Amino acid sequence: MSDSSRVTPTGNVKGAVAFGAVALLCVVAGGLVAAVTGPLHLGHGSWAAAYLVLVGGVAQGALGISQYFLAPHRLTGWKVVAELVAWNGASAAVMGGTLAGNPWVVDAGGVLLVAALALMFQGVRGPGSMPGWALWGYRILVAAVAVSIPVGLFLAHLRAQ
Repeated sequence: MSDSSRVTPTGNVKGAVAFGAVALLCVVAGGLVAAVTGPLHLGHGSWAAAYLVLVGGVAQGALGISQYFLAPHRLTGWKVVAELVAWNGASAAVMGGTLAGNPWVVDAGGVLLVAALALMFQGVRGPGSMPGWALWGYRILVAAVAVSIPVGLFLAHLRAQ
């Protein structure tokens, strides 16, 4: 491979590691919640386990780590911290609001998750060093999470009635 065709990541490797570590913790927590859902008769246990694994783990990890490779410019530390705080604060609000039966807290979490997605989308705008399909895959995942937010908010309000 020649030097001109080599892919050079431009993001903050510490940010990628942080996203990966938090995502891994969410997946493990989701597995633990799933393991105790039945024996403890947790009403929202399977939902909480799925949310932790899919949103807290898979989506957060995929988007957060991918930025390292897709960002056309080096991501600053404050931006990575803002994304991590927004994403995980949103997840805490969504889960806490759902478990407490308070859809307004879930709504606040949804708004915060939209903010995190906007930061992540903005961070990879422009021509990067990766092939176009990788950037489109990233955008499709951002869109999938964004589309799921109003659906989840609607369901939270239905459950609360």
